[in-house]
Order: sequence, then C-alpha cells, then structure tokens
Amino acid sequence: MGGKEKLERFEQAVLPHLNAAYNLARWLTRNEHDAQDMVQEASLRAFKFFDGFHGVDARAWLLTTVRNTCYTWLEQTAAVGHTSFDEEIHTVEEDALNPSALAFKSGDMEMLKESLEELPDEFREVIVLRDLEELSYKQIAEVINAPLGTVMSRLARARGRLKRNSVLAPEGEA
Repeated sequence: MGGKEKLERFEQAVLPHLNAAYNLARWLTRNEHDAQDMVQEASLRAFKFFDGFHGVDARAWLLTTVRNTCYTWLEQTAAVGHTSFDEEIHTVEEDALNPSALAFKSGDMEMLKESLEELPDEFREVIVLRDLEELSYKQIAEVINAPLGTVMSRLARARGRLKRNSVLAPEGEA
C-alpha cells in the first residue's frame, strides 16, 4: 500500500476517534497539555503500525494505543500509582444505577470531575471508557488488556468509590 493510500485509510479509521483519545488521555495524565502530547504520540505510533491493524474497531484500537502511550509516559515520569485489587470485595452493579452515569444525567459535572480525579488510574480509566466514551465491557477489556471480570469488578469498585464520595448521594446525605 502506498503512503498516500495508507494515510487516507488511517485518517478515515482514526480521525473520528481523536476526541475520545484526548478524553482518555486527559483523565489518565490529569493535564491538558500532557494529554495533547500523549494523543499526538499515540497517533504517531498508531500510524507507524497501521499496516498491522486488520480489525473493525478502530476506536478500541486507538484507545488501546493511547492508554499504552500514557502509561509508558507515566512510568517514565514515575507518576503512576497502583492500587491493590481484591476480587472478593467487588460486586457488579447495574449500569442504570451507576453514580457516574447518574451524575452525567443530572449535570453535576464539577462534582463528578473532582471525584474522578480522586480515583486511582485503573478505576478512572474504566469509568471514562464506559460512561464517557460508552465502550462495551468487551471493548474495555480489549483496551486495557484485562479479563472481562476484571473490567466489571473495577467498574463496580470505581462506582462504589464515586458513590461514597457523594456523587450519587442526595443533598443532605453526603
């Protein structure tokens, strides 16, 4: 495939998903400028390896590249923190009742933003991918390279933390 043809195919597949890529990068890096840099770096990596992309879900593929780029950068800057994961204390909640989705619907974005900022990276990313970017559990599992059960557990745990941080609590009950 020629360079021009590759570029056109890449633009058709990837450009529609740059806002989602930036959104994920912004939540992972916690900084607008770093997020822009990460999306640019991820886009360059994605273009470099685009010949190897044969899937149908360019969005998940790009978000995987963005995620990996962000975590590589975070590790290099020693800014990443890891939280232990205990499967026994996690429960699966219904999507319709999750605090982040309800906060989006209620328009209380500032409170949600603050609560999301407090979450560990692994919880924040699944909330962003599910509730902001509306990826399926299967797509999230592909993006973060984790089993489906881990995705569901992380979502449940993240939503539990958001609920405790009063994103979901009615006024006066926080």
